[in-house]
Amino acid sequence: MEHRNSTEVTEFVLLGLSQTQEVQLFLLGLFLLFYSLILPANVLIILTINGDPHLGSPMYFFLASLAFLDICYCSVTPPRMLADFFSCCKAISYGACMAQLFFLHFLGAAEMFLLIAMAFDRYMAMCKPLHYATVVNRGVCWALVVAAWAGGLIHSSIQVALIVPLLFCGPNKLDNFFCDISQVIKLACTDTYILEFIMFFNSGMAMLMCFLLLLISYGVLLLRLRASSSYEKSKAASTCVTHIMIVFVMFSSAIYLYCRPFRSFPMDKVVAVFHTVVFPLMNPMIYTLRNREILSAMKRQLGRSGLWKGK
Repeated sequence: MEHRNSTEVTEFVLLGLSQTQEVQLFLLGLFLLFYSLILPANVLIILTINGDPHLGSPMYFFLASLAFLDICYCSVTPPRMLADFFSCCKAISYGACMAQLFFLHFLGAAEMFLLIAMAFDRYMAMCKPLHYATVVNRGVCWALVVAAWAGGLIHSSIQVALIVPLLFCGPNKLDNFFCDISQVIKLACTDTYILEFIMFFNSGMAMLMCFLLLLISYGVLLLRLRASSSYEKSKAASTCVTHIMIVFVMFSSAIYLYCRPFRSFPMDKVVAVFHTVVFPLMNPMIYTLRNREILSAMKRQLGRSGLWKGK
């Protein structure tokens, strides 16, 4: 272990997902296969929405923003994890660890706020249809996306600002494949009880409140659909169900990881893999597979590029 001034830790050692070489090779192949299929699909979603004039509504603008945000989010921890499969010493410098932690919470919080913006968009479209086009215009859409990124920046800056002053002078091993608050803070050479309490409210409680707010908002929307025609009810209900699926997919793993005391549990690594690798890339795919308009637009996009020969 390297030290700065003979006391401060200058690097952390990531123990990874497994110490067994066979398991590491299996996981490497599995994640590479997953990325080779899902990552290009997310890029195609962005290109399709930006290139098809039929997909100019705010809903698709937010979907493209979500796909871009998820691609960024999946560029924080997985590349390092895949590289570590080939490394015997999985060390990460103190600065790189703090940077990884910052961007992980920056992009994760930004996605949470973006889902709230998408819920607002659906509320205006279903409950205020006459004012929808004037209220949710392109300028408002951009403002909501920028606000989501700004909210994520503020949240993550608070997290990192609370961790940076801590002194790390003892063990430097993290039983995970990336740096995260719950494990890094436990290595500090000081009492972190109050700090853990503050971070619990900044991450865990804030996340839980957003989750409940989203569930209540979509529950209200589903109740309002009772007064709509059968066709409108079916189409709007399908959109709401898709949004609710994404909310549960994203928040379930995040709540498990952050809405609890900072202790290790047996399922932590498995949930962390789904939270940082699998679920983010799957979010836009869930929207796409349940939307015929964007599926048709993707076929047209592939047809123009000569990659799709279907009718």
